[in-house]
Amino acid sequence: MTAKTSRNESQGRGSIPSVWARRRREPDQPALSRAAIVREAVVMLDADGIEALSMRKLGARLNAGATSLYRHVATKDELLELAVDEVLAEVVVPAADAADWRAAVTEAAGSFRATALRHPWLAPMLGQAGLAYLGPNLMAFSERLADLFAAAGFPEPSRAIDTLLAYAIGMSVSEAAWLTMVARSGESEADFVARLMPTAREAAADHRHLADSYAAPPPDPAGLRDDKFAYGLDIVVEGLARRLGG
Repeated sequence: MTAKTSRNESQGRGSIPSVWARRRREPDQPALSRAAIVREAVVMLDADGIEALSMRKLGARLNAGATSLYRHVATKDELLELAVDEVLAEVVVPAADAADWRAAVTEAAGSFRATALRHPWLAPMLGQAGLAYLGPNLMAFSERLADLFAAAGFPEPSRAIDTLLAYAIGMSVSEAAWLTMVARSGESEADFVARLMPTAREAAADHRHLADSYAAPPPDPAGLRDDKFAYGLDIVVEGLARRLGG
């Protein structure tokens, strides 16, 4: 029986295809743990992205065969679910008794963005990684946000959470893609922007508003990204406050 056949049978007909719905096996190799596998997978994802991650390459880095990995993680999809949950432990959400819920929500969204930019594959994966939302760290993150919004007086905290995360994830996806492109160029962000500007300026010549925005490269591209995120986040939080009535 092949490892692939064994994995298919272990999931079974009608089972839910998620690592969180599968009973965890006892490890056969004490030196190789699920935690170690996930940590190394995160390192690979941060360095080379989702496309470069494979069980074979991961096994080679851990000095273990792919079959050994499958004893701990059944599929690459499960591995990605675990990796998503692993890095979401880095997101900080202030306590629900924070004096200013707007400032607390802003801090939480900023922490999510910072985590997503440290791990550029994270935000795109949140919409693809199966039942990643069942992971303990993501559930704890959502629960802390729910506590925060509930304490502020929102009758349906989940709707406020959806609104906040839709903005934070959407902005992080495009920003992470941009930073990945910059990293591949081997240049600093400022140098990359300066080199790109003549082409952008020429393409925008017939579009008045765009031409104005491309008139000169920003002196601080990273600062400009920060300002853009903060501007939109202020609008989102203000909209939530208006819906709350104060």
